[in-house]
Amino acid sequence: MSNIVIFKQTGGPEVLEIISADVPAPGADEIQIRVRALGLNRAESMYRSGAYLIEPEYPAKLGYEAAGVVEAVGKDVTDFAPGDAVSVIPAFAFSEYGLYGELVNAPARAVVKHPQQLSFEDAAASWMMFVTAWGALIELGHLSAGQNVVIRAASSSVGIAAIQIANQIGACPIALTRTNAKREMLLNAGAAVVIATDECDVLGALNEATAGQGAHIVFDPVGGEGAADIIRGMAFEGTYFQYGALDSGNLSVPVMDLLGKHLTLRGYELFEITLDDVKLERAKQFISDGLNRGSLRPVIDRVFPFADIVEAHRYLEANGQTGKIIVTV
Repeated sequence: MSNIVIFKQTGGPEVLEIISADVPAPGADEIQIRVRALGLNRAESMYRSGAYLIEPEYPAKLGYEAAGVVEAVGKDVTDFAPGDAVSVIPAFAFSEYGLYGELVNAPARAVVKHPQQLSFEDAAASWMMFVTAWGALIELGHLSAGQNVVIRAASSSVGIAAIQIANQIGACPIALTRTNAKREMLLNAGAAVVIATDECDVLGALNEATAGQGAHIVFDPVGGEGAADIIRGMAFEGTYFQYGALDSGNLSVPVMDLLGKHLTLRGYELFEITLDDVKLERAKQFISDGLNRGSLRPVIDRVFPFADIVEAHRYLEANGQTGKIIVTV
């Protein structure tokens, strides 16, 4: 028996329940993990509230990110053994697996041995944020040294990951945040420039920050009307990655900039990387190298105990965090 989190209807954080349930033995290509820490992310909140890409099947499980110790392995798993310290990368659907629990099963392809110097909390905070940012900036965007990357909602865990990845390869990370309240934190996190979008002329600030070159890549989970000035500040043949919709309105696109600069605007999601074995392996290698060298460092905002999972979700939805929210098990 294991304590796990389920919900039987969509709604606010209060619909989450902790129950005791049997956990089956791992299947042929699965790994059973004794969980030590969980990372929370926005997709989990959206799924729980009924605003995600798929509808829950009740009783519904939840959880994409975890770190812990291997308890058992399926008969076809050869790269892991009981006792290994591991992390789980989001590479499956909520309808298939849920990691909010003391003992869980996960597909072996989504599991990675994490560097020994990482705590379980740090490990649980690492993989979703770094893989998401790596996929857009490196795998698809081909960001290179000397180029400018604009990172919107830069104080989020994925935004901070993008700042660190840009610095690792010698690119110039330009952090966008609504007000100056988080300016110092973002500069300390490695941003070359911080632009408070509610407090300045965004286009003028972008032109100044890039010395008129423009942004080669934009990495944006917000969208909405505010996208227009950012697009105007892009470089010739730049790429705009929209990976979320924190602003539920349509993306505002100045068509003459789109045409005249030969811009690429595309939707992007983590599963473009994690459901492709080749891309996922490249991501694992890049991120493992960065974690081992210390050039990639997860940032944790707050830690909750497992019993307070409802409060942890309330905190997630308050949108005040800087970095990752972790739940210890």
